[in-house]
Amino acid sequence: MRAKGRYRDRHEAEVAVLDALADRQEDGMTVFELRSRVDVDIDTLETALAELKEDDLIEVTNEGQRTVILPDEEVVGPEETTEEVGFLEKLRRRLPF
Repeated sequence: MRAKGRYRDRHEAEVAVLDALADRQEDGMTVFELRSRVDVDIDTLETALAELKEDDLIEVTNEGQRTVILPDEEVVGPEETTEEVGFLEKLRRRLPF
């Protein structure tokens, strides 16, 4: 599974976090597990998690002595999208805003 298309126009690190979490949407992941799956430095990962949390795209829970991060169920979608994306939409997604 991957993050749905409408969430893929975010910062590269945020999309990588969402994709990693989508693979383990039932169990979630710890920060250490995310760090091993997402190829960014810890500061970038921390910033990405803060942005995703602020936008309510992830949920952080405490399970005993573990802090587990789960994706919002609305974020996760099928790997293959059937929607066709036009040239202007592809261009819009690449432009930094």
